[in-house]
Amino acid sequence: MASTFTKLRGELSDDLEDQVSRLRNEVASLRKTLARRGAHAYSDSRDTASDLYDDLAGRVADALPHIRKQSRAVRQTASDHPLTTALVGVALVGLIVGFMSRR
Repeated sequence: MASTFTKLRGELSDDLEDQVSRLRNEVASLRKTLARRGAHAYSDSRDTASDLYDDLAGRVADALPHIRKQSRAVRQTASDHPLTTALVGVALVGLIVGFMSRR
């Protein structure tokens, strides 16, 4: 009876060792898969950010001549009408002070 019990215990021990070994292999495989997915997600995010930056840079470059033209027009108008420019500046300062004093 003791030998049957010892034999059964040995088989169970071997079976458990096999299961632990398979689990270790599975965990190692999952780690590799997660590492690959993480690297892939990082690469995708980097590519998306690069594409967004390129798109934004292109739009700014396209709008820059228009912004410069409007800036020159505003400067010219300000130099043609200095009194009006000063009054608008004082009004803006007054609005800013008024908004700041409410808080």
